[in-house]
Amino acid sequence: MTRADLLEAWRAHVAQGRRRSPHTVRAYVATAARLLDAVEAADWPALARLDAVALRTQLARRRAEGLGNASAARELSALKAFLAFARNQAGDAEPVPPRMRGPRVKKGIPRPVTPDEAVNLAALVEEDATAEWIGARDRAVLLLLYGAGLRIAEALSLTGANLPLGEVLTVTGKGGKQRAVPLLPLVRDAVADYLAKTPWPTAREAPLFRGAKGGPLSQGMVQKAMARARVVLGLPPSATPHALRHSFATHLLGAGADLRSLQELLGHASLGSTQIYTKVDAATLLDVYRNAHPRA
Repeated sequence: MTRADLLEAWRAHVAQGRRRSPHTVRAYVATAARLLDAVEAADWPALARLDAVALRTQLARRRAEGLGNASAARELSALKAFLAFARNQAGDAEPVPPRMRGPRVKKGIPRPVTPDEAVNLAALVEEDATAEWIGARDRAVLLLLYGAGLRIAEALSLTGANLPLGEVLTVTGKGGKQRAVPLLPLVRDAVADYLAKTPWPTAREAPLFRGAKGGPLSQGMVQKAMARARVVLGLPPSATPHALRHSFATHLLGAGADLRSLQELLGHASLGSTQIYTKVDAATLLDVYRNAHPRA
């Protein structure tokens, strides 16, 4: 079995068996490829014999290359999954990976923008665009992130099959999981405005949001448009497209939404991923207290 055969089997397992996103598939295959380059293992049984020492050695190599704690933790997770797969392929009765604790990663608190800032950002990217339809497109995308809590990849994966937009949008998120997301009239109107102005047809299988030359709109173009707008508005570098999703969650929580409902709206696999927003809300309240209380 060649190195390419091992990697292809692993790629197919991650993509189809575990239904991971294309980005995750690339990262997991790259991690496996680096391990294969570093160890003398040319088949599944040889890989199955690798232990925690081998994992620790590989992780030390990567840390020496400047890998941070968060990236090292993700790398270790991918390595463990790969070795568990190798043990399964080798016929082990209990294909569990070697036990090894990863680096501790402190979860950062997302920094939301205010409702006014979110609306102003969407308006400014529309005004700053090189063409009227491009401005309408960028505004519609940003309002989907803030008004519906979509990930940027989810917004850009929408196609003509999602039309016409109603009060609820079915979104396919990470792992191919679908969820229903309510759409505010403001969001629906923004998408309708874009559709009325775009020069490109909205065929059922075609991407809803197009680039200037008609291809699928890239995340980078949305990020650049928002980066220009935040400079004009004097917002910090943390005001990214993903921050709009954080703001959606934070503002809902502040208005009384419960964590379980928020988990469903965001498409989080676990409640633990959603609980970080309770810290965001507490942090916001603390800022208000410090700025307003005479004894603060």
